[in-house]
Amino acid sequence: MNEAITITKCVYGGDGMGRLADGRAVFVPFTLPGEEVLVEIVEDTRNFARGRVLQLLTPSSRRVPAPCPHFGECGGCHYQHASYPTQLALKLEILADQLARLGGFSSPPISGITPSPKIWNYRNHVQFHLNALGQPGYMDISGTQVVPISQCWLPLPELELLRTQLDLSPDANLTRVSLRQDSLEEQFILLEGMEEIAPEMSLDLPASVSYQSPDGRAITLAGQDQLVYEVLGKQLIISPESFFQVNLSVAEKMLEYVLSLVPEQKGLRILELYSGAGFFSAFLAEKCQELTAVESSPSACYDFAANLDAYDHVSLYEGAVEAVLPALAEELQTPDLVLLDPPRAGLLPAARKALQTLNSARIIYVSCDPSTLARDLKHLCEAGYALQSVRAFDMFPQTYHIEAVAALTRDK
Repeated sequence: MNEAITITKCVYGGDGMGRLADGRAVFVPFTLPGEEVLVEIVEDTRNFARGRVLQLLTPSSRRVPAPCPHFGECGGCHYQHASYPTQLALKLEILADQLARLGGFSSPPISGITPSPKIWNYRNHVQFHLNALGQPGYMDISGTQVVPISQCWLPLPELELLRTQLDLSPDANLTRVSLRQDSLEEQFILLEGMEEIAPEMSLDLPASVSYQSPDGRAITLAGQDQLVYEVLGKQLIISPESFFQVNLSVAEKMLEYVLSLVPEQKGLRILELYSGAGFFSAFLAEKCQELTAVESSPSACYDFAANLDAYDHVSLYEGAVEAVLPALAEELQTPDLVLLDPPRAGLLPAARKALQTLNSARIIYVSCDPSTLARDLKHLCEAGYALQSVRAFDMFPQTYHIEAVAALTRDK
């Protein structure tokens, strides 16, 4: 079935949304608000439909040509057809919509969005899937098959050059390959495979190489076993398999903003959940009397210990937050501030309940998913907190992803 519709808004996930003649919502990728499009319905359910553009009848004045030849097929980018000011505006609208619809905040206190200084070639870390021929690419927009790519506009130029030099054998049983570059311009290749033991292979490339088995353990095959990132004048050590922000210039701006929310208070006690390798911790440690951190990733805990080794008032608990925090909440003196930076799934119920019982006067919530942020903020405010501010950071230009920092307070 084909139908002409008008796109009224963009939704989280990157699609434009319009209405069919029968009133049902229809979601169409690679469209912009105000555009009239002829769509083919590719998924038809009782409550909504999904479509693909057959013809752009009335394009938006905010539409721009997409530079990447794979845009529209590859699932890595969602907004290359939108000017960068339009991308920022859409993300603010989507953040406000999520907070209103899922969180119940009719007028959320969003202060704005911090743009990325670079909108192309900004990623210091890219991860590719491999097809049956060993060719690296991204999953397609349906998420069902790998699209081999001839060019990618997102990684740093040096990493894009490294990608073109990859020659991976399909016999190696590799599933993914990650390319990383640190602040010293050292390059790293992390190979992920289905075997416990690294396959025999030869890579004649100017990069360190590690192999990660299905259990998450990484083995150095050649070169260095750690990356070094300089963040606001500090050097942080990161293992090849540990998470680190891919857009360092925006991450530093977000870090500065978070630190501005930390009160200047004598004897400050801070609890940090999902601390990672110490991106925030390395700076929070200088502003408090006591810092307690919780992190589940073994490699990130190893990095955290190295990055925070100089501070005697810092303690780290290794384990999942939802497993550690309920017991920790009974032992800890009430922290003055809780900083949390969970994965996209947000807080699991056990973690959220334990966080509420801590009764901390302040919470700073760093989020990479506005839908789970809205859900968790709703629960926290129902438990007595007040949402003071939200600020977005465009960590991922050309994509629908939105990073945000929310500040909450409660009266004791």
